[in-house]
Amino acid sequence: MPKRLWDSDMKKKDVTFTIGLAVLMGVIWCIGELVMGLWIAVVPKTHIFWFAFIVIVTLAVSIWHSMIEDKSDLEDPKRAKYERKTKKRRK
Repeated sequence: MPKRLWDSDMKKKDVTFTIGLAVLMGVIWCIGELVMGLWIAVVPKTHIFWFAFIVIVTLAVSIWHSMIEDKSDLEDPKRAKYERKTKKRRK
């Protein structure tokens, strides 16, 4: 039986980041295409380079995000809750 996206080992915030990144890069790509189509005269190959640039940047940001060590996995949830509560009192 195929695994669904929500059955994988990804955390909710990672899925949210990935979907948000894809939407953001899609919007940036569309804006770039509109600008190149309406206001800036470019050769047709520029559209291919623009698309490749967007894909490469998206992949780079996604890989960078996946390599960041999530500190919430390393700390005790009870200790983190205690720290948040005492930090509020100290202020």
